[in-house]
Amino acid sequence: MLYVLVADDEPIERMVVTKKIQKYFGGRLETVVAENGEEAVQRFREYGCRIALLDISMPGMDGLEAAEKIREMDRNCSIIFLTAFDEFSYAKKAFGVRALDYLLKPGSDEELVAVLEEAIHLWQEEQENAAGIKAKQNLNETIHETEESPDGSGESDENVRFRAVADHIRHYIEQHYKEDISLQDVAGHMGYSDAYFCKIFKHCFDKNFTVYLTEFRVEKAKLLLADVTINIKNVCVQVGVRDSNYFTKVFKRNTGKTPSEYRKYVLKQSLPERAEL
Repeated sequence: MLYVLVADDEPIERMVVTKKIQKYFGGRLETVVAENGEEAVQRFREYGCRIALLDISMPGMDGLEAAEKIREMDRNCSIIFLTAFDEFSYAKKAFGVRALDYLLKPGSDEELVAVLEEAIHLWQEEQENAAGIKAKQNLNETIHETEESPDGSGESDENVRFRAVADHIRHYIEQHYKEDISLQDVAGHMGYSDAYFCKIFKHCFDKNFTVYLTEFRVEKAKLLLADVTINIKNVCVQVGVRDSNYFTKVFKRNTGKTPSEYRKYVLKQSLPERAEL
Protein backbone atom coordinates (compact mmCIF):
# COMPACT_ATOMS: atom_id res chain seq x y z
CA MET A 1 0.00 0.00 0.00
CA LEU A 2 1.24 3.49 -0.86
CA TYR A 3 0.97 5.88 2.11
CA VAL A 4 0.22 9.59 1.71
CA LEU A 5 0.75 12.02 4.57
CA VAL A 6 -1.83 14.76 5.17
CA ALA A 7 -0.55 17.43 7.58
CA ASP A 8 -2.73 20.39 8.58
CA ASP A 9 -3.41 22.04 11.93
CA GLU A 10 -7.08 22.51 11.01
CA PRO A 11 -9.13 19.32 11.75
CA ILE A 12 -11.75 20.19 9.13
CA GLU A 13 -9.11 20.66 6.42
CA ARG A 14 -7.52 17.32 7.30
CA MET A 15 -10.91 15.63 7.14
CA VAL A 16 -11.83 17.20 3.79
CA VAL A 17 -8.55 16.24 2.11
CA THR A 18 -8.62 12.73 3.61
CA LYS A 19 -12.17 12.11 2.38
CA LYS A 20 -11.24 13.27 -1.12
CA ILE A 21 -8.30 10.87 -1.20
CA GLN A 22 -10.49 8.02 0.01
CA LYS A 23 -13.12 8.89 -2.60
CA TYR A 24 -10.78 8.95 -5.60
CA PHE A 25 -7.93 6.67 -4.47
CA GLY A 26 -9.53 4.31 -1.95
CA GLY A 27 -7.80 1.20 -3.23
CA ARG A 28 -4.48 2.83 -4.08
CA LEU A 29 -3.60 5.26 -1.30
CA GLU A 30 -3.71 5.01 2.49
CA THR A 31 -3.81 8.32 4.38
CA VAL A 32 -1.75 9.17 7.45
CA VAL A 33 -2.63 12.42 9.27
CA ALA A 34 -0.60 14.89 11.33
CA GLU A 35 -1.56 18.07 13.20
CA ASN A 36 1.75 19.96 12.89
CA GLY A 37 5.17 19.88 11.28
CA GLU A 38 6.92 17.87 13.96
CA GLU A 39 4.22 15.21 13.94
CA ALA A 40 4.31 15.22 10.14
CA VAL A 41 8.02 14.35 10.11
CA GLN A 42 7.46 11.62 12.69
CA ARG A 43 4.50 10.09 10.83
CA PHE A 44 6.36 10.24 7.52
CA ARG A 45 9.23 8.28 9.02
CA GLU A 46 7.00 5.75 10.84
CA TYR A 47 4.86 4.83 7.85
CA GLY A 48 7.41 5.20 5.07
CA CYS A 49 5.14 7.64 3.24
CA ARG A 50 6.05 8.46 -0.36
CA ILE A 51 3.68 11.40 -0.80
CA ALA A 52 3.28 14.34 1.60
CA LEU A 53 0.48 16.93 1.48
CA LEU A 54 1.62 19.71 3.78
CA ASP A 55 -0.11 22.88 4.92
CA ILE A 56 2.51 25.63 4.96
CA SER A 57 1.19 27.63 7.90
CA MET A 58 1.25 25.40 10.99
CA PRO A 59 2.24 26.25 14.60
CA GLY A 60 5.73 25.32 15.77
CA MET A 61 7.46 23.67 12.83
CA ASP A 62 5.68 24.89 9.71
CA GLY A 63 5.17 22.96 6.49
CA LEU A 64 8.28 24.32 4.79
CA GLU A 65 10.54 23.26 7.66
CA ALA A 66 8.86 19.86 7.79
CA ALA A 67 9.38 19.50 4.03
CA GLU A 68 13.12 20.15 4.41
CA LYS A 69 13.43 17.38 7.01
CA ILE A 70 11.29 15.02 4.94
CA ARG A 71 13.42 15.72 1.88
CA GLU A 72 16.51 14.77 3.89
CA MET A 73 14.90 11.40 4.67
CA ASP A 74 13.66 10.74 1.13
CA ARG A 75 15.03 12.69 -1.79
CA ASN A 76 12.52 11.15 -4.22
CA CYS A 77 9.25 11.55 -2.33
CA SER A 78 6.54 13.82 -3.73
CA ILE A 79 5.86 16.91 -1.62
CA ILE A 80 2.71 18.92 -2.29
CA PHE A 81 1.91 22.12 -0.44
CA LEU A 82 -1.62 23.20 0.45
CA THR A 83 -1.98 26.79 1.57
CA ALA A 84 -4.44 29.66 1.75
CA PHE A 85 -1.68 32.20 1.13
CA ASP A 86 -1.03 33.10 -2.50
CA GLU A 87 2.36 34.74 -2.02
CA PHE A 88 5.40 34.46 -4.26
CA SER A 89 7.76 34.05 -1.29
CA TYR A 90 5.90 30.91 -0.21
CA ALA A 91 5.95 29.48 -3.72
CA LYS A 92 9.67 30.20 -4.07
CA LYS A 93 10.46 28.38 -0.83
CA ALA A 94 8.17 25.53 -1.79
CA PHE A 95 10.05 24.86 -4.99
CA GLY A 96 13.30 25.26 -3.11
CA VAL A 97 12.61 21.88 -1.52
CA ARG A 98 11.63 20.47 -4.94
CA ALA A 99 7.91 20.43 -4.22
CA LEU A 100 5.83 18.68 -6.85
CA ASP A 101 3.13 21.35 -6.68
CA TYR A 102 1.73 24.28 -4.71
CA LEU A 103 -2.08 24.25 -4.38
CA LEU A 104 -4.20 27.04 -2.98
CA LYS A 105 -7.00 26.28 -0.53
CA PRO A 106 -9.81 25.68 -1.09
CA GLY A 107 -8.80 23.80 -4.22
CA SER A 108 -10.88 21.80 -6.65
CA ASP A 109 -11.10 18.04 -6.61
CA GLU A 110 -9.67 17.99 -10.15
CA GLU A 111 -6.48 19.76 -9.08
CA LEU A 112 -5.88 17.44 -6.16
CA VAL A 113 -6.61 14.29 -8.17
CA ALA A 114 -4.31 15.43 -11.00
CA VAL A 115 -1.33 16.11 -8.74
CA LEU A 116 -1.81 12.86 -6.82
CA GLU A 117 -2.01 10.90 -10.08
CA GLU A 118 1.29 12.49 -11.08
CA ALA A 119 2.83 11.59 -7.71
CA ILE A 120 1.69 7.97 -8.08
CA HIS A 121 3.12 7.86 -11.60
CA LEU A 122 6.49 9.14 -10.36
CA TRP A 123 6.50 6.49 -7.63
CA GLN A 124 5.72 3.75 -10.17
CA GLU A 125 8.57 4.93 -12.40
CA GLU A 126 10.91 4.81 -9.41
CA GLN A 127 9.76 1.25 -8.64
CA GLU A 128 10.34 0.16 -12.23
CA ASN A 129 13.80 1.70 -12.26
CA ALA A 130 14.64 -0.02 -8.98
CA ALA A 131 13.39 -3.32 -10.41
CA GLY A 132 15.59 -2.82 -13.45
CA ILE A 133 18.65 -2.24 -11.26
CA LYS A 134 17.82 -5.31 -9.18
CA ALA A 135 17.36 -7.34 -12.34
CA LYS A 136 20.83 -6.39 -13.53
CA GLN A 137 22.26 -7.25 -10.13
CA ASN A 138 20.54 -10.64 -10.20
CA LEU A 139 21.82 -11.18 -13.73
CA ASN A 140 25.38 -10.58 -12.55
CA GLU A 141 24.85 -12.89 -9.55
CA THR A 142 23.50 -15.62 -11.81
CA ILE A 143 26.50 -15.24 -14.07
CA HIS A 144 28.88 -15.36 -11.13
CA GLU A 145 27.29 -18.56 -9.84
CA THR A 146 27.19 -20.40 -13.15
CA GLU A 147 30.06 -19.00 -15.20
CA GLU A 148 33.10 -21.24 -15.62
CA SER A 149 36.63 -20.00 -15.89
CA PRO A 150 37.63 -18.71 -19.34
CA ASP A 151 38.42 -21.57 -21.73
CA GLY A 152 39.92 -19.54 -24.50
CA SER A 153 36.97 -20.17 -26.80
CA GLY A 154 36.75 -16.51 -27.69
CA GLU A 155 33.06 -16.33 -26.73
CA SER A 156 32.03 -12.79 -25.82
CA ASP A 157 31.22 -11.88 -22.22
CA GLU A 158 27.72 -10.90 -23.32
CA ASN A 159 27.06 -14.35 -24.82
CA VAL A 160 28.36 -16.01 -21.67
CA ARG A 161 26.04 -13.88 -19.55
CA PHE A 162 22.95 -14.63 -21.60
CA ARG A 163 23.80 -18.33 -21.78
CA ALA A 164 23.97 -18.42 -17.98
CA VAL A 165 20.60 -16.72 -17.68
CA ALA A 166 19.05 -19.03 -20.29
CA ASP A 167 20.27 -22.06 -18.33
CA HIS A 168 18.72 -20.64 -15.17
CA ILE A 169 15.38 -20.10 -16.94
CA ARG A 170 15.42 -23.61 -18.43
CA HIS A 171 16.07 -25.09 -15.01
CA TYR A 172 13.15 -23.20 -13.46
CA ILE A 173 10.75 -24.27 -16.22
CA GLU A 174 11.96 -27.87 -15.97
CA GLN A 175 11.15 -27.82 -12.27
CA HIS A 176 7.76 -26.08 -12.54
CA TYR A 177 6.23 -26.77 -15.99
CA LYS A 178 3.67 -29.12 -14.40
CA GLU A 179 2.31 -26.16 -12.43
CA ASP A 180 0.20 -23.25 -13.66
CA ILE A 181 3.22 -20.98 -14.12
CA SER A 182 3.31 -17.65 -15.92
CA LEU A 183 5.89 -15.21 -17.21
CA GLN A 184 5.32 -13.15 -14.07
CA ASP A 185 6.20 -16.15 -11.88
CA VAL A 186 9.55 -16.71 -13.56
CA ALA A 187 10.35 -12.99 -13.69
CA GLY A 188 9.55 -12.65 -10.00
CA HIS A 189 11.67 -15.69 -9.13
CA MET A 190 14.65 -14.14 -10.90
CA GLY A 191 14.01 -10.66 -9.52
CA TYR A 192 13.25 -9.07 -12.90
CA SER A 193 10.48 -6.70 -13.88
CA ASP A 194 8.03 -8.26 -16.36
CA ALA A 195 9.07 -5.90 -19.16
CA TYR A 196 12.79 -6.50 -18.62
CA PHE A 197 12.31 -10.27 -18.41
CA CYS A 198 10.40 -10.28 -21.73
CA LYS A 199 13.38 -8.69 -23.45
CA ILE A 200 15.86 -11.04 -21.78
CA PHE A 201 13.75 -14.10 -22.66
CA LYS A 202 13.33 -13.11 -26.31
CA HIS A 203 17.07 -12.54 -26.60
CA CYS A 204 17.89 -15.91 -25.03
CA PHE A 205 15.37 -18.09 -26.90
CA ASP A 206 14.34 -16.03 -29.94
CA LYS A 207 10.68 -16.56 -29.03
CA ASN A 208 8.29 -15.35 -26.36
CA PHE A 209 7.68 -17.12 -23.06
CA THR A 210 4.25 -18.53 -23.96
CA VAL A 211 5.49 -20.13 -27.17
CA TYR A 212 8.52 -21.62 -25.43
CA LEU A 213 6.49 -23.05 -22.54
CA THR A 214 3.91 -24.52 -24.91
CA GLU A 215 6.56 -26.21 -27.03
CA PHE A 216 8.27 -27.49 -23.89
CA ARG A 217 5.04 -29.03 -22.61
CA VAL A 218 4.27 -30.59 -25.99
CA GLU A 219 7.67 -32.32 -26.02
CA LYS A 220 7.02 -33.67 -22.53
CA ALA A 221 3.55 -34.81 -23.63
CA LYS A 222 5.01 -36.68 -26.61
CA LEU A 223 7.15 -38.74 -24.24
CA LEU A 224 4.15 -39.55 -22.06
CA LEU A 225 1.96 -40.48 -25.02
CA ALA A 226 4.45 -43.18 -25.96
CA ASP A 227 3.40 -44.96 -22.77
CA VAL A 228 0.02 -46.59 -23.50
CA THR A 229 -0.64 -47.13 -19.80
CA ILE A 230 -1.18 -43.38 -19.33
CA ASN A 231 -4.64 -42.09 -20.19
CA ILE A 232 -4.50 -39.27 -22.75
CA LYS A 233 -6.62 -37.03 -20.51
CA ASN A 234 -4.07 -37.48 -17.74
CA VAL A 235 -1.22 -36.56 -20.06
CA CYS A 236 -2.35 -32.95 -20.35
CA VAL A 237 -2.62 -32.63 -16.57
CA GLN A 238 0.86 -34.05 -16.10
CA VAL A 239 2.34 -31.38 -18.36
CA GLY A 240 0.57 -28.51 -16.62
CA VAL A 241 -2.49 -28.03 -18.86
CA ARG A 242 -5.84 -28.33 -17.11
CA ASP A 243 -8.15 -28.05 -20.15
CA SER A 244 -8.01 -31.21 -22.31
CA ASN A 245 -9.70 -29.52 -25.28
CA TYR A 246 -7.18 -26.70 -25.22
CA PHE A 247 -4.37 -29.23 -24.90
CA THR A 248 -5.60 -31.09 -27.98
CA LYS A 249 -5.68 -27.88 -30.04
CA VAL A 250 -2.23 -26.81 -28.89
CA PHE A 251 -0.76 -30.25 -29.45
CA LYS A 252 -2.13 -30.50 -32.99
CA ARG A 253 -0.98 -27.00 -33.83
CA ASN A 254 2.56 -27.94 -32.82
CA THR A 255 2.76 -31.50 -34.18
CA GLY A 256 0.13 -31.70 -36.91
CA LYS A 257 -1.59 -34.53 -35.04
CA THR A 258 -4.04 -34.84 -32.16
CA PRO A 259 -2.72 -36.63 -29.05
CA SER A 260 -4.60 -39.83 -29.98
CA GLU A 261 -3.31 -39.68 -33.57
CA TYR A 262 0.22 -39.14 -32.32
CA ARG A 263 -0.06 -42.14 -29.98
CA LYS A 264 -1.23 -44.36 -32.86
CA TYR A 265 1.64 -43.07 -34.98
CA VAL A 266 4.21 -43.87 -32.27
CA LEU A 267 2.78 -47.34 -31.72
CA LYS A 268 2.82 -48.04 -35.44
CA GLN A 269 6.46 -46.96 -35.66
CA SER A 270 7.36 -49.33 -32.86
CA LEU A 271 5.65 -52.40 -34.44
CA PRO A 272 8.67 -53.54 -36.48
CA GLU A 273 10.80 -53.53 -33.34
CA ARG A 274 8.22 -55.58 -31.47
CA ALA A 275 7.92 -58.05 -34.35
CA GLU A 276 11.65 -58.68 -34.21
CA LEU A 277 11.36 -59.44 -30.50
